[in-house]
Amino acid sequence: MSEKLKYTGNEQCDKNGNIICSVGGEALMEGIMMRAPNGYAQVVRNPQGELVIEKKRQLPFGAGNKFLSLPVVRGSIRLADSLVVGMRALFNSAEISATEDDPAYTPTKFDLWIEKKLGDKAMNVIMGISLVLALIISVTLFFILPLVISSPIEKYLLEPYIKNGWLIHFLSRAVEGVVRILIFMTYMFAVSKMKDIRRVFMYHGAEHKTIHCYEQRLDLTVENVRKMSKHHPRCGTAFLFVVMIISILLFAIVPSFSTATVGYSFYVPNGFLAYILNILLRIILIPVVAGIAYEFNRYAGAHDNALTKILRAPGMAMQRFTTVEPEDDMIELAIVALTEALNLDNETPDYSAKDTVSEEEDAVEGKASEENIIDEASGETAKDTETIDTDTEE
Repeated sequence: MSEKLKYTGNEQCDKNGNIICSVGGEALMEGIMMRAPNGYAQVVRNPQGELVIEKKRQLPFGAGNKFLSLPVVRGSIRLADSLVVGMRALFNSAEISATEDDPAYTPTKFDLWIEKKLGDKAMNVIMGISLVLALIISVTLFFILPLVISSPIEKYLLEPYIKNGWLIHFLSRAVEGVVRILIFMTYMFAVSKMKDIRRVFMYHGAEHKTIHCYEQRLDLTVENVRKMSKHHPRCGTAFLFVVMIISILLFAIVPSFSTATVGYSFYVPNGFLAYILNILLRIILIPVVAGIAYEFNRYAGAHDNALTKILRAPGMAMQRFTTVEPEDDMIELAIVALTEALNLDNETPDYSAKDTVSEEEDAVEGKASEENIIDEASGETAKDTETIDTDTEE
């Protein structure tokens, strides 16, 4: 095992002395984005085997605003910010990693029309539309559909036989929550079987392993990273599972709308109106659920005790579907991404990963690469993009 790195001494650590890393990651198409508090570093391998690195200094939305930094409030804000940044990175990685050397490829009429009408703004518009559609599908699949399925159970199997209104409400929300979790697990299992998504999940595993290695203060080498677990308590999958659990508890506390004259609910005379109001209520409460889930994950990520292990166990178990053991070149790419993110944030000024993985970097830098990563960023540069290659530099 390699010698442990020397750090600044200012890092936040748990009771075992392991660093609580302030960098979070996202697996992309043939790449990884590592996001630090002051910006992000995105590394993607193009079809020629070169690494394209994009770095940007960018504070999270709402940073410095006292209200938007309040507990619970900050969770929903950070989630929205992460969705926008993550979607942009995903689109960018798909564009970089796509093979465009097919001689038979011709743009569709729609592609040509979009390019003609929108020009350079085409990607932003498409990304915006995709984000809206993704949110609509997610809300429909994980919040509206469970309500649709659980409502008949409440009406025909619970209300006729149970007189306690609060118990009817609680059992109905529990059924709704179980349906939501089953839909989520089925969805994750199904996408994990797709070939392209499996490679993304391999990069997901590389991201987790690399962050684990850094948190344990070990040199970032392929050998050290390979030994780490591919499951991480601060994973977005774990966060989504926490969202499911918290939604059950929150929806059980908040009264619903119903045509029943008794019960733990707001009475409305029309069944269809009650149905629509219940859907709107869930949509309104989504930011609250996300905010509470964020605070829980924030606490669980900074504490390692029996309670947090029990509470985050379901999310850790779900990572069996969303992370796959990575290949060595994926680990090498993850090392570069984390190194760049740490250097961008100046979290560890004496960080030595680039020196300690010099042998691995030869492989990372592309089949024809013989030079180190060039950092073109000056102290006032907001953004720079690099392609690691002996002849190509962007």
